[in-house]
Amino acid sequence: MTSAEVLNDKLDWPRDGGDWPNHAASRFVEAGGLRWHVQVAGSGPVLLLVHGTAASTHSFGGLFPLLAERFTVVSPDLPGHAFTGTPHPKELCLPCMAGALGALLRELDLEPEVAVGHSAGAAVIVQMALDGLISPRLIVSLSGALLPLRGFAGKWFSPAAKFFARNSFLPKFFANGARKDPKGVQRLADSTGSRLAPQDIAFYRRLIASPGHLAAALNMMANWDLEPMARDLPELESDLLLIAFGNDLTVPPDEAERVLTVHPAARMRLVGGFGHLAHEEDPATVAALIFDAAGMN
Repeated sequence: MTSAEVLNDKLDWPRDGGDWPNHAASRFVEAGGLRWHVQVAGSGPVLLLVHGTAASTHSFGGLFPLLAERFTVVSPDLPGHAFTGTPHPKELCLPCMAGALGALLRELDLEPEVAVGHSAGAAVIVQMALDGLISPRLIVSLSGALLPLRGFAGKWFSPAAKFFARNSFLPKFFANGARKDPKGVQRLADSTGSRLAPQDIAFYRRLIASPGHLAAALNMMANWDLEPMARDLPELESDLLLIAFGNDLTVPPDEAERVLTVHPAARMRLVGGFGHLAHEEDPATVAALIFDAAGMN
């Protein structure tokens, strides 16, 4: 199977989307050369909600409807992820994905007043703001990965991701592993410091068992470069709230503290008791944090 064939070996909405969280809010939109899966619901100020690498809209299954009680929430699957179409692998880079998401918002004619991103999704939102694609008054970073990795991890991460992304058999191999070993996905989720319900693990297993989704995530990691963001972050005009979680083993709280040294105007809020996927562990708590930050409590 070629790399192109692997990237196109993706989830299929009629086959795989019937029980997708917030299914009634889903729609498919052509924008920026891609066919997007995006969920839109609610009324009031527009809130953009962006997931992280290798996740999808499913990860906001509990958070999305809570936010939609006070906002018009728009939440897409990022390019190549879940049900959204896949661009050329080189276009799975941070500025490229920011530009593609900007095209989607223009097509939807939605201007976010608040933008919330989880992990790498926070970096996509910040990049959009730095590039003038959105001008939210508030950006909320949930366990945001906004700065380059340090030490050995920083030196190892990109070359390893490039190796995995360039070998087309590996996504197929890992996808087959997810199908055969359900506990492997559980172990992966546990390694983030979060404890997820069985139905949430099942959705992640479905995603990881999709070679196209996995290949897109690997290419995204291979193309990721946060050095320009580290340089440009002080120019961010939106209010930036960094929410860190005490049990986060993926992006620990000291990463938010690093961001404060680069962008002192940002604010940080440390919340104990949750891991990297806090918005899935306790959507009500995370929704309350967002409402409070937006002045809507």
